[in-house]
Amino acid sequence: MSAADALGAFIPGPRLARPGAPAGPLAGLSFAVKDVMDVAGTSTGNGHPDWLATHPPAARSAVAVERLLDAGASLAGKTIADELCYSLTGENVHYGTPLNPAAPDRVPGGSSSGSASATAGGVVDFALGTDCGGSVRVPSSYCGLFGMRPTHGRIPLTGVAPFAPSFDCVGWFARDAGLLERVGRVLLADAAPAPPVTRLLAPREAFALLSPEAAAALAPALRLAQEAIAPCEEIALATDGLDAWSATFRTLQAAEIWASVGPWIDKVRPAFGPGVKERFDAARAIAPSAVEAAAAHRATIRARLSVLLKPGTALLMPTVPRPAPLRGMATAEVEVVTRHLAMNLLCIAGLGGLPQVSLPLARLEGVPFGISLVGPAGSDTALLRAAVAMTRPG
Repeated sequence: MSAADALGAFIPGPRLARPGAPAGPLAGLSFAVKDVMDVAGTSTGNGHPDWLATHPPAARSAVAVERLLDAGASLAGKTIADELCYSLTGENVHYGTPLNPAAPDRVPGGSSSGSASATAGGVVDFALGTDCGGSVRVPSSYCGLFGMRPTHGRIPLTGVAPFAPSFDCVGWFARDAGLLERVGRVLLADAAPAPPVTRLLAPREAFALLSPEAAAALAPALRLAQEAIAPCEEIALATDGLDAWSATFRTLQAAEIWASVGPWIDKVRPAFGPGVKERFDAARAIAPSAVEAAAAHRATIRARLSVLLKPGTALLMPTVPRPAPLRGMATAEVEVVTRHLAMNLLCIAGLGGLPQVSLPLARLEGVPFGISLVGPAGSDTALLRAAVAMTRPG
């Protein structure tokens, strides 16, 4: 970690920087980019030195990066990601663990760990990440940030390292809801007035995952949402249980991940850290019959979400069930206690291809704890506007 990067958020070596256009809606602002997105003239590392060494410099920048530069924002550097993005802790055995400025003794969350760290630490105004299983939403909750996973497909993935294409999204972080919305308007290329959220639904199964202390911590944020947006109705979301939804998500995600990066892994034989290696080994072994069954289940889940999430409706729920784990916890403990429970919540938007905004409106154990709005496909600007409404003074 260099003196210029006290957070350990940026990739090693000279700081990559690009000036933004002289004018635009984001002029004067700075941003960082997760090192899974191309920046013209440089190689993308994807969280692993062997990936960096085996991929040539990009001919052009990722679409998301170009949109921000064209809007006037200046790139301050590329940030550390978890190894090939297959983790949620933010601990990278090759590059270290970026600091969580909001809870220095805890992990920042992954896989967009460096982008979250740089934003939370005030080094940049906002940052880009990617979100497949929760890689923007988890760090947002852990680091006390506003974070957005958009509707799947709303922002082109051109110039982004492959992972699980039917789940992958370009997401972003900011320290305030107003800036999150401004950045979103650029990335989404959407200037139309945002329709209002007029109905909130609280999934009973999501809140059942919380400890009494976690539920109490979120209670003020729930009241705030109802005062700022709409009354909230408790519902049953997953009649077959969120465990079953999460298992379906993990099966489909793992199969897609292996299709995307498995050939490179077999060819290069890279070394992976604890937990990451085991997940890739499991992905290699997914049977086609399991994928077929999971795909059928996903279709059923999407039909259920479509019935519930009519225009103007949003789910109101915890982003994750627990605050950030302590740094250096045993892999097995993090996997069982943190990752598994988190995926029960994170899989909902992933399976539905839905937008989700995480808001840092609660604290638990003295550290940040996020609450989320999940809307129907295409309701991105409505969620961003609702986040602004929930944080407006008075």
